[in-house]
Amino acid sequence: MTRRINRREILKAAGGGGVALGLGLGLGLGPRIAIAAPRTKVRLGYLHTLAVDGQIWLADHMGSWKKEGLDVEYVRFTTGLSLFQALVGGSLDVLSTGAVISNFPASGQGKVFLINDVEFATAQLWVRPGIKSIQDLKGKKIATTRGTTAHVFLYNALKQAGLDPNKDVEIVNQNMAAAVTSFIAGAVPAVALWVPFNLAVEQHVPDAKMLVDASKYYPAAAIVDGWAARNDFYAGNQEVVKKIIKGWLPANEFLVHHSDEALKILHQKRYSDVPFDQLQSMFKAEKVFDTAQWLPLYKDGTVAKWLNQVTDVFVKIGAIDHPVSAEKYFDPNLFLSLASA
Repeated sequence: MTRRINRREILKAAGGGGVALGLGLGLGLGPRIAIAAPRTKVRLGYLHTLAVDGQIWLADHMGSWKKEGLDVEYVRFTTGLSLFQALVGGSLDVLSTGAVISNFPASGQGKVFLINDVEFATAQLWVRPGIKSIQDLKGKKIATTRGTTAHVFLYNALKQAGLDPNKDVEIVNQNMAAAVTSFIAGAVPAVALWVPFNLAVEQHVPDAKMLVDASKYYPAAAIVDGWAARNDFYAGNQEVVKKIIKGWLPANEFLVHHSDEALKILHQKRYSDVPFDQLQSMFKAEKVFDTAQWLPLYKDGTVAKWLNQVTDVFVKIGAIDHPVSAEKYFDPNLFLSLASA
């Protein structure tokens, strides 16, 4: 289910942005009205998880979008799959999401142009008492959402433990809220999830155990979050995409270098339903890099390598046939031109 933030509220939070009135004497020309330059509307889809939308809300708070002349319409989704379906269908211009950033674009549906972070430990495998190792899951059901960050993580965890994800376990495909509910109800003995869904597990199944998280498989199986644009939007609106990157850059720097202050703002404005210490844990579960750190990772092909690693998993689970490489669906050039300036 999606939720649209009221556009009037966005404009109000941004300080209006409509018509600025000013009096000018000007050689008998009388009062003059100064009209603010029109802003470009951008429809942005996102997932409400810190690793995906942290920089978005900081840019909103800092006025970065407004400074770049953008009027951002925020559209919330619950999975990256539904996000991309909306993008491909034309109801979004750009999106920010998790591992699915390596799925649809690899099939020619969307252009990746910006990376938020690495989901270092945001994906987790939770089990009920009696299961002490991943090997103990052989022959058992595991709930998760196919084609998502959690599924990619689960695939890597099972393979590393010597289990065949297609034969040795039964993966129960549900949206994440339903998957967690199934685990809490005892319908499945294990669930592969992403934070903050772990909070519900900890609250309702206090004897449940977090068996492993994605950090164990970093960097060999790194999962990146990032931004993609609709193909036609990317091709015809390069200047707008540049403005998105320029608006993102100061928000990201603020998140990296003033993390405590940034998290307090995010907690107050967007994550008040999450205990602050849990929000801090969510932040520690991701790897964020500043501009100086991202530059060599874009330049030397590391980002493309990370994207390809996840695309390869999507191929192995049957989500993609005949994908193109990240070198073709990921364009680092706009970021490099702006971040190097």
